[in-house]
Amino acid sequence: MIAYLDGTLSYKEATHVIIDVHGVGYSVHISLQTYAVLPGGGDRIKLFIHHLFREDSQALYGFANADEKSLFLDLIGVSGVGPNTALGMLSAMQPGDLRLAILGENVRAVQAIKGIGAKTAQRIILELRDKMKRAGVVPDGPSYRQQAAANPIREESLAALVALGFPKPTAEKSVDDALRAEPTLSVEDVIRRALRQP
Repeated sequence: MIAYLDGTLSYKEATHVIIDVHGVGYSVHISLQTYAVLPGGGDRIKLFIHHLFREDSQALYGFANADEKSLFLDLIGVSGVGPNTALGMLSAMQPGDLRLAILGENVRAVQAIKGIGAKTAQRIILELRDKMKRAGVVPDGPSYRQQAAANPIREESLAALVALGFPKPTAEKSVDDALRAEPTLSVEDVIRRALRQP
């Protein structure tokens, strides 16, 4: 089992990288969160790895930190959530924000992620909420539910822009700027403003 890869970044794009480790190139699937923090090609990097074995294939999934890998493993443990769906979720939301949405039972925020329907969002929350509480991911309490539900407009707008191909940091800045200027905007208005920006 491969726990991590430490080598030279030979190739990088939004969905995968190739890491050269002593002359062997490993193709690794990544999220946009990991992509955003990786350096340019030729630099040395270290990614935490989940090595997925199937009957007819093998695949490597890489993460910039152990926290993202841990959440990925939780997500693929949910019935009906495959590795590509889990990577999509981690591309759309920061691990902390996604955990907060799950703990706060914020179905709208989870469902706003591309490819996640209402039933899947509910299943993810149902299967992971108590597990996260038992693991002490964050303290239990009503304030977390209120926080997660506090601004679903931001989460939905952000998820939509990332799904449209915006880099996560750019999408976050666009959404936050729009809502700071006019807090009562709808999701559609926030997205339109972001799309109009030069």
